[in-house]
Amino acid sequence: MKFDICLETVFTDQPAAERIERIAKAGFSVVEFWFQSAESAKAIHQACGQYGVAINNLVVNSPDGSVGGAPVNVADHGKYLERVEEMIAFAKGIDCHMGITCAGNVQLGITRTQMHAALEKAYGEAAAIAAKHDFTLVVEPLNTHVDHAGYYLDSSDEAAEIIRSINNPSLKLLFDVYHMQIMEGNLIAHIEKHIDIIGHFHSAGVPGRHEVFGSEINYPAIIKRLEELNYTGCFGLEYMPAMTDHEASLKQTLAYLSGSADL
Repeated sequence: MKFDICLETVFTDQPAAERIERIAKAGFSVVEFWFQSAESAKAIHQACGQYGVAINNLVVNSPDGSVGGAPVNVADHGKYLERVEEMIAFAKGIDCHMGITCAGNVQLGITRTQMHAALEKAYGEAAAIAAKHDFTLVVEPLNTHVDHAGYYLDSSDEAAEIIRSINNPSLKLLFDVYHMQIMEGNLIAHIEKHIDIIGHFHSAGVPGRHEVFGSEINYPAIIKRLEELNYTGCFGLEYMPAMTDHEASLKQTLAYLSGSADL
């Protein structure tokens, strides 16, 4: 299994580019990030080349739609699709070929059926853009109980329904184990049901969104099942360390997920 680290959650007292060296020293060779300026992304790309680290993905638009538009809102579709074009060009410039796309918050005055249709339309057009550029967009459902109150897409099943309806290989599902444990549970069954369209995973401990070890989630069992299912993508670590020594946290996490430690 290939594990990647979210740049915004570790070594947060250091510039993003300098975090690359620390992440590489902890034993990881892939990273992802949310939003970075062009200057910062250039420095990250240079540091990745220096330390043999790849960039797996970045975020296209924010969960609430305040950055890049909310595809759940028909009025935002033009803004959103323009953002998709811009971020694909930005990503390709730093050798990144995947972007995370969020849905936006529930819109007042319209039904969930209308919002579902708006998402299907926006994601269908976004997938067509991505396909032209040999790029992959991954749709991320989030939890609405703890972290993202008001977010529309809080079900992996609904996200999968939209993705299957669009039927474009450039559009896949991001299965965030942390968020879906809070919303759905029954994690391995959901993963098995959707594995053919899953393009990426995120993870963190439940409760608290801290280290994956000591969590109510049996992450080694999930990793084992993914390997049995021949999943070849990355498994992203997007947790906020409770340990003050982030390098030690990352090393213990890698040992735990790799089966060489029982924490």
